[in-house]
Amino acid sequence: MLTQLYRGLPALISITVLLLGWEAYARLSGVSPTTLPAPSRVITQAWEYRRALWDNTLPTIRATVLGFACSLTVAFILSVLVDFFRPVRRALFPIFIISQTLPLVAIAPLVVLWFGFGLAPKILLVALVTFFPMLVALTQGYDSTEEEIEQLLTSMGAPIWKRFLLARLPSALPYFFAGLRISITYAVVGAIFAEYAGAAKGLGIYILNAKNNFRPDLVLAAVLVSAVLTLILFGLTLLVQRLVMPWTRASERNGL
Repeated sequence: MLTQLYRGLPALISITVLLLGWEAYARLSGVSPTTLPAPSRVITQAWEYRRALWDNTLPTIRATVLGFACSLTVAFILSVLVDFFRPVRRALFPIFIISQTLPLVAIAPLVVLWFGFGLAPKILLVALVTFFPMLVALTQGYDSTEEEIEQLLTSMGAPIWKRFLLARLPSALPYFFAGLRISITYAVVGAIFAEYAGAAKGLGIYILNAKNNFRPDLVLAAVLVSAVLTLILFGLTLLVQRLVMPWTRASERNGL
């Protein structure tokens, strides 16, 4: 416990210094609160409007979780497909790469136009933003499997699916969780941007309305909520990794 606190101390100090500097500048420079509100004002307004923030956070959480679940499922199925059938990898990977070059600012309004203002376009956009890092991580993880292990399983008569479960899939776990941590940081942003393009409720709509009403304090309050939500999801991925791969905790304790 003390070791973890010691590791997190530099980040805590840097964040504290940043917030104190921001607070001091906002109070002493004479800048208008409608231009740059102090952190204390942002937190105060977030508490005052906590009910509205919570009502708009729930749709964002729903879109994020459902979209990321679809993304995870699609990424895993496609990774298995391209691993078992190498020609499929050469055929599909260029398409996947092209999908990641599409600017979200251009594709989001089109998706909303095609699928309406409901939950479907938000799920689709979150999945589009997050599935590729997990797909790449899984395929690289499969390729990292030691040939000796596969040869041993082959010599013992293990079929291809069993070699995949016993050798290739466990080898891909560290890569998978690395891709998962990258993807989860994009999930909330993707959901908010989808709402920004068109929705009835959500943090994206809340930010848009606050901006139109010249309330940067409420904009930053919504940004704070999205940052906290992202950190929670990121922490959950670390927790799941430690449950699935308990040996990583032992390596951390040993300083490896």
